[in-house]
Amino acid sequence: MENILRVLVVDDSAYVRKVVKQMLSRSPFVEVVSTAKDGEEALEMVEKLKPDVVTLDLIMPNMDGFEFLRSQMARRPVPVVVVSIAHEGGEQALAALDAGAVDFLQKPTALATEKIFDIADELISKVKAAAKVPLNRLKPIDDRAIAPPAPLVAKSPQDIGVALVAIGISTGGPQALSYLIPQLPADFPVAVAIVLHMPVGYTELYARRLNQLSQIEVVEAKEGQEVRPGLVLLAPAGQHLTFVRTQSGKVVTHLSARPFDTLHRPSADVMFQSAAEVWGSHVLGVVMTGMGSDGKQGAAWIKSQGGMILTEAESSCIVYGMPRSVVEAGLSDKVVPLEQMAAAIINSL
Repeated sequence: MENILRVLVVDDSAYVRKVVKQMLSRSPFVEVVSTAKDGEEALEMVEKLKPDVVTLDLIMPNMDGFEFLRSQMARRPVPVVVVSIAHEGGEQALAALDAGAVDFLQKPTALATEKIFDIADELISKVKAAAKVPLNRLKPIDDRAIAPPAPLVAKSPQDIGVALVAIGISTGGPQALSYLIPQLPADFPVAVAIVLHMPVGYTELYARRLNQLSQIEVVEAKEGQEVRPGLVLLAPAGQHLTFVRTQSGKVVTHLSARPFDTLHRPSADVMFQSAAEVWGSHVLGVVMTGMGSDGKQGAAWIKSQGGMILTEAESSCIVYGMPRSVVEAGLSDKVVPLEQMAAAIINSL
């Protein structure tokens, strides 16, 4: 039987505290042990009640969510799921992940409507996933030393057997990619495509931030963009990323809401399948930290065409869901911790 998860809800709005409590109470395995109206009160409550997970608003008087995160992570790490409004700035949600939050959820702006309850199931699943994160992984990103770019073993173009590195990633993804992509050298000779599960409105901003950190160019994918060596394409939230080979032989991106029946949009399964259909055996699939099993079916497509699959080791995952599904299906060629993933990708080219 599942353990009861004890949650502290932090928000300066009494109405939102009430609504978040009601949403979480839909699960018999979640108990809201208390609420707090600002970061100061939250610090006291965490010390007193020792909840399993904290849901956190970012914009609050007295002590805001960022100051709470910095103080709490320095005292005693606790899994935090940010629940905040998008128009307060995507930068803030990404900064919260950098500060040690596990995940974030976009709070609807029309709080007085039933729309707020549309996110109840997602909130519950994120809280449950956060509760399973080992506390020693909850580090601010500044505390994780990022290694310099891995050296690229000189290879002539004809010796490179990979045309695309396709990465599927979810919970813990922004943090992991901020570690991995800066380790790819400026002369990386292969295109990279990434599906990261993120709310709409955040992927362009995240791509810009990742580009600033990296030697290799990172952009949010646009329709009809040429897929070329040395370019990292991040699938836009809300659209599937697939590939089309033109009459001239170039491969370009295609963005679409179809198929509609996937749990995630974009979906790693959809991107992996398209990559396998376009490049055959010349695809290296990488499945990293995240909830669920997106990427498992796509990994099977890549393997069926003769491609290779790397999976992130449980020891470095924030949530060992997506890689586990691939490993348990017998589809992983190599299991690699995050710290060694850049080198493993380069060695697999």
